[in-house]
Amino acid sequence: MKQIEVQIMGQSYLLGCPDGGEAQLRDAVDRVDAAMCKIRDAGKVKARDRIAVLASLNLAFDLAAQQTAAAAATVSAPVAATPEGDPGDADVKAAQLIQKLDQALAGDDHLL
Repeated sequence: MKQIEVQIMGQSYLLGCPDGGEAQLRDAVDRVDAAMCKIRDAGKVKARDRIAVLASLNLAFDLAAQQTAAAAATVSAPVAATPEGDPGDADVKAAQLIQKLDQALAGDDHLL
């Protein structure tokens, strides 16, 4: 196993990487960095730990949706093509998720 230095939201991390997995790890780092920067740049969340939680949830939600879609596609063939959803729908859902997480995490400062 080798170690690779990466940057996520401008901060360096030294990560362990199995042999042959460097490209996959860098892809994962790029996804996490992009997700975190998008939340930070939206300006609604400032704390790095909250940004990390939201990015993790967004990525996990996307993965679950992809797995569900893949499972549904293998069970039955589509009857007709469906139009893609409005891109604004994802932004609305993300904003709702951020609001719910902010409410849930509002008192988390007592844990530190």
